[in-house]
Amino acid sequence: MPALVEDARDAALMGEPGPREPSNYQELFSRLSAARDTLPGAYRDTFYQPLLNKLGELGATRFAQLLQQDPRRTGVAGLLLDATHAVLQNAERYEFLATDAFQEVVSDLFDGFLSAESRRGVSPPDLGILPPLVKWGSPDSGPYTWPVDATSSVLGLMAGVVSLPPANAHQGLLAWAALPHEAAGHDILDADSGLSAELSNAVHDKLKDTYPSLATYWADRIDETAADVLGILNMGPTSGIGLLGYFRGLNAAWGGGPVLRRDGPSDDSHPADVLRGYLAAATVDKLLFANRAHWAGFIEREVDADVNGQRIVVEGVSVSRELAKHSAGAVAEVLVTHRAAALEGHALGQIQNWRDTDEARVQRLARGLLHGPPGLPTDLIEGTYAAHLVAAAVVSGLTPGADLSALQSRMLRQLKQMHDANPVWSSLVVAYRGNAVPHRIYRPQRSAV
Repeated sequence: MPALVEDARDAALMGEPGPREPSNYQELFSRLSAARDTLPGAYRDTFYQPLLNKLGELGATRFAQLLQQDPRRTGVAGLLLDATHAVLQNAERYEFLATDAFQEVVSDLFDGFLSAESRRGVSPPDLGILPPLVKWGSPDSGPYTWPVDATSSVLGLMAGVVSLPPANAHQGLLAWAALPHEAAGHDILDADSGLSAELSNAVHDKLKDTYPSLATYWADRIDETAADVLGILNMGPTSGIGLLGYFRGLNAAWGGGPVLRRDGPSDDSHPADVLRGYLAAATVDKLLFANRAHWAGFIEREVDADVNGQRIVVEGVSVSRELAKHSAGAVAEVLVTHRAAALEGHALGQIQNWRDTDEARVQRLARGLLHGPPGLPTDLIEGTYAAHLVAAAVVSGLTPGADLSALQSRMLRQLKQMHDANPVWSSLVVAYRGNAVPHRIYRPQRSAV
C-alpha cells in the first residue's frame, strides 16, 4: 500500500498539463469539423453534431467572450473546452493507447448499471444517456466529471465527459481505481430522475433517530456518498482501496502527509476522508462474495491507522470513531439495499454487485499481470470487463515488490485489447456492450471433462 500511495503522490506532483487549450476559434472549428468520422455512430448525432452546432452558433466573438468570463475554466467555458477535448484527443490520437483504455473503463462502468443486460426488470434510464467520453487535462482537479445534466442543459449533448490528469496515462495506478466514483457514481446518479433525492431522504430517515448528529451531514452529501458506494458495487473492494490510497497520495502531494483527513468542514460537499473510508469498508461487507469480510477488515484497519486515536471533526463537532463507523454502516445499508421508486422498486445492490465469480476472475488476472504474457489470457477474454482488469492491477500492486510501472503498462495494453473488440466503438450504433446480449430460452450446462 505505501508504494501505491507514493506512486499516486508522484503522479500528482508531475503537474503535466496535457494538450494545449484550443482557444483560437477558427482553428478549433476546423479541427472539430475534421473529427466527425473518428467517433462511433452512437455519438455522432448525440454528442458530436450538437457540439459542432453550438460552436458554430457562438461564433468567434462570443467564443472569446465566453473564455474571458470563465478564466478558471470551472464554468461554461470549461465545459465547452472539455467536450471539445474529448472529441479532439480521440480524433488526433493523443496518448492513443491510454485514451482507448480510459474509454473502455468508463464505458464498462456505465455498462454495469445502465445496459439492458444489467437493468432487467428496471426501466431504461430517464435520460437515455450514453457512456461519457473521456479526456486528459486539468491536473490540479484530479479525476472529475461533467455529468449529462450539465452537458445536456448547456450544450445539448447526450453524454457526459470524464477527465483524468495526463500523468495518469503512465503513472498513478490508483487514479484508475478511483474512476468508478466518477463514471459509475455521479454520472449514473444523474441517469434516473429523482434517484439522488430519494436516496438522500432514505439515508436521513435511517439515521435521524439513531445517529441524529450525522443524519443531515450524510444526507446533504448524498451525491459524493452514493458515488463511492456505486463505484464499489461495480468494481468491488479495490474501488474502496483505490479511493483510500489515492486520497493519501493527493494529501501527500499537497503537503498534508500520506494520511486520510479527519476533518469534514461544512463547506465541503464530500464527507470527511475517514468517514468515506469507513463507508467503503461497510459497503464491501455488504457485497455478495465470500471473502468480503477479509477485504472489509483490511480497509477498516487502514482507516483506523490514519485516525490513530485522534479526533474526527465533522462540521466543527467531534465525532467518536465508533459513531463514525456505525453511521457509515447504516448509510451503506441504505444505499445498497433501499428499493428505490426511481428504479421501479429495485435496489442499487440488485442491479450491480460483486460476486465470487468476479473475485476469482480478478485473482487470475492479477497473477497474469504479474507473471503472464502481455495480452489477456485466451480463456479469460470472454466475461472479462474493464473493471476486472483495473481491480486486478490494484491487487497486483499490493504485492510486495511489484513493479507498478510495468503493471500499469500491461493493464493499459489489455484494456486497449478490450476496447478494440467493443461493439460500441464499431460502425454499428450500440450504446452499451451489454445491450447486445441474447436472451436464451434455457441455459446450457456442459459436463466437466
